[in-house]
Amino acid sequence: MPHPNSPDPRRFPRRTVHLDFHTGPHIPDVGRDFDPAAFARTFQDAHVDSVTVFAKCHHGHLYYATDRPERHPGLAPDLDLLTEQVNALRSVGIRAPIYLSLQVDEYAAREHPEWIAHGEDLKLARWSASAFEAAWNILDMSSPYADYFAEQLDEVLRRFAPVDGVFIDMCWDQPSASRWAVDGMRREGLDPSDADHRARYATLTARRYMARYSAMVEKALPPDAVQGVWFNSRPKTGLSQERQFVRHAEIEGLPTGGWGYAFLPYVARFVRPLGLPTLSHTGRFHESWGDNAAIKPRAALLYECSQMLSHGLTSGVGDVLHPRGAPAPAVYDLIGSVYGHIERCEPFLDGGRVISEVAVIVDPGHGDHPGASNIGAVRALQQLRAQFDVVAPTADLSAYRAVVVPETTPVDDALAQRLLAYRTAGGAVLLVGPALLKNATEAALPGLPVDGLAPAPAGEVFLACQGVPGVPEDFPVISHGSRLTARARPGAEVLARVVQPYFPRSWDRFCGHSYTPPADPTDEVAVAVADGVAAVTVPLLEAFHEHGLETYRHLLGAALDRLLPDPLVRAGGPVHLETTVVRTAGGTVVHLVSFIPARETPELDLVHDPFPLIDVPVAVKLAAAPRSVRLQPAGQELPWQYDGAYVHVRVTTADGHAMVVVEHD
Repeated sequence: MPHPNSPDPRRFPRRTVHLDFHTGPHIPDVGRDFDPAAFARTFQDAHVDSVTVFAKCHHGHLYYATDRPERHPGLAPDLDLLTEQVNALRSVGIRAPIYLSLQVDEYAAREHPEWIAHGEDLKLARWSASAFEAAWNILDMSSPYADYFAEQLDEVLRRFAPVDGVFIDMCWDQPSASRWAVDGMRREGLDPSDADHRARYATLTARRYMARYSAMVEKALPPDAVQGVWFNSRPKTGLSQERQFVRHAEIEGLPTGGWGYAFLPYVARFVRPLGLPTLSHTGRFHESWGDNAAIKPRAALLYECSQMLSHGLTSGVGDVLHPRGAPAPAVYDLIGSVYGHIERCEPFLDGGRVISEVAVIVDPGHGDHPGASNIGAVRALQQLRAQFDVVAPTADLSAYRAVVVPETTPVDDALAQRLLAYRTAGGAVLLVGPALLKNATEAALPGLPVDGLAPAPAGEVFLACQGVPGVPEDFPVISHGSRLTARARPGAEVLARVVQPYFPRSWDRFCGHSYTPPADPTDEVAVAVADGVAAVTVPLLEAFHEHGLETYRHLLGAALDRLLPDPLVRAGGPVHLETTVVRTAGGTVVHLVSFIPARETPELDLVHDPFPLIDVPVAVKLAAAPRSVRLQPAGQELPWQYDGAYVHVRVTTADGHAMVVVEHD
């Protein structure tokens, strides 16, 4: 039964902790120091409103009162740890979603090795090639293990219903050549010897167990619950097909744990337009999950949680509970110091939605690994202060004022038709590289500002820019990567022309260290704009990601300025400044997020301090003069001017994250 103080199931959690508890069977004193009152008070004091607690870990052990043999052997017979955790949290109004590990289960793998997935070489699927290295085995969801897990889930749901939510982990598509998978593929008319068919069957298997387990969880939820089951490790680009199984979404992305600081800005912008309430996970760990005895700098956690908030997500921080069951005070001093700031910001964002006016159309086949061109697009647009979403080719584009199609998004007949309809309705379009060609053969849109599109010969060329702020017109800039040749149509504005080198570089004819110097400009066009369409014949976004040349960003910005001369927000300040715009019932909020991750180890970016903003100009497009403008959560009144189109303010803050809150009708 729910506790009288249980949280409202209709309210989505805002400041969560994912409390890892992967505890091996050789740990003897599990839960020895657990104190329900102290446990709950720790999270209360840290401004936490939801804690994901463990029914079952990767070791396959259970942490509640059960007759099943998987109960952790180190848990005292009289300690029902999960029940006490759930009751303690609910008693102070904190949600307690329940965690179960799925495809990683060491107990099941040891007792039933025939349930482990097999590679095509019939080797067992595990996180290490060696049987004598500590590593997880991967279970096969086409084996009887699927029923075994269903029995565990059923027991948890019966014991804890109504549940605050269920988190099922390790749910990626796992191809297998086990006898279970081979038989299943044959029943589906698939060829087990075909790698693509094995991958298709893995996806089919995953969606079947998601449907099965989701139906079980739905029966254990309050009818008006906003949070249900979440299947972790699924690609977010598949959410449009898999949202039928979930009520909300979660984004796991520890920047220092392998995801990097480019991950969340991409994935958040893809998930956001789907309209699902979404929380995002980072971690308190210095590096990744399992780095239990290390804590990241406060500025890094503040950056990560502020970034989540600015993207319209709620915050989650991963922690690990010591086997003895007592949370570490140092960890919750850190989390509480950050969540206190987030909580102070939330009242100004209630009921708000992030506003975007540009859509970046990407190929969902990339999954959550966006690739160079898409990362380049996100970084460049972020630095240009553009307000944008990342969408699939089938997304509704009608709400956007402009769309960008990067180099790696194939334009087929269907997408070309949708772009034409969008353009006919008045939307602006920017196409980069191969996206200029439908089916790689003909112009993707009628009325392009260029014609004569064709693959160009290999070799470096240079770009001579015209009318591009920040780029000198008398200094040709190297262009990296393959390109298309094109000529400008009459009336098109040319922002960059191609300059050929004196001669192509080869082993027996070269000049200098890297490339032959530029000679003279040609009639070949690199960037041109006309009638609401911009054509970029060079791989500008991919090159920006790989080389970071600011000319590429300036060129993209100049093209966008022609397509979108009156953007929603303009902001000066350092190039790393991130801005997002939220529309609320009472006005408009502009997030300003200012931190600089720095590469400090061969593979790790860290943040140690916020980067102060000093007298930074910010302009927000408004239909009428505002009632007031304040910098929040500090509560500082800001002087403002309204020019009939934009309200202008100047911002100084040392906090790393602040919000310009504009109150208006």
